[in-house]
Amino acid sequence: MPPVFSHGDLRLYLLNLLDDGPRHGYDIIQALSDRTGGTYTPSAGTIYPRLAKLEEEGLVSKTVDGRKTIYEITETGHAEVLARRDDLAGIEAGLADSVRLIADEVRGSVRDAMRSLRADLAAAGAEQRPDGKPAPEDARTRSREQLQRADAAVNDFRGRMRADLRTHVARGGDLSETLVDDIVAGLDDIAREVTRSLAG
Repeated sequence: MPPVFSHGDLRLYLLNLLDDGPRHGYDIIQALSDRTGGTYTPSAGTIYPRLAKLEEEGLVSKTVDGRKTIYEITETGHAEVLARRDDLAGIEAGLADSVRLIADEVRGSVRDAMRSLRADLAAAGAEQRPDGKPAPEDARTRSREQLQRADAAVNDFRGRMRADLRTHVARGGDLSETLVDDIVAGLDDIAREVTRSLAG
């Protein structure tokens, strides 16, 4: 699956969550899961080290309330969130795209798995050998497996490229027409090569 957050974006997104109000660690994890429709639930090992780093940088403070540690944004952290509103808009747009892509991929994988299972069951019933042993795996089954690999690779590439390009532009980076032309030409070359290979 494609990454939900590009490099460094989760740090800023955590600050943005804390800018809405103090939260404890589990609440932050749950908020990330809720905002991504359940497609991304980070582990404690992902969140707590980043919170510790934000605390070291003076962007977050923490207090212990019973058995819970409450994290709260500092004035310095709030100032960074305000200064990087454009970056956050880009992260939100990329996050929405990533969530849609992950959801589409999951739905597609489930549909493909069900089709593959039905086909395998039908093949197993129709191609039973006289000696009662199952028939060898046929080329169609192997091709379906490779198709799933190819689909996953294409979706992963698409997700990473869209996230990187959107984040670059949101941060004020220049996206030249020449670069986009090169991307389009490169993808066209790949598509033609795949078509030629499939044609034999």
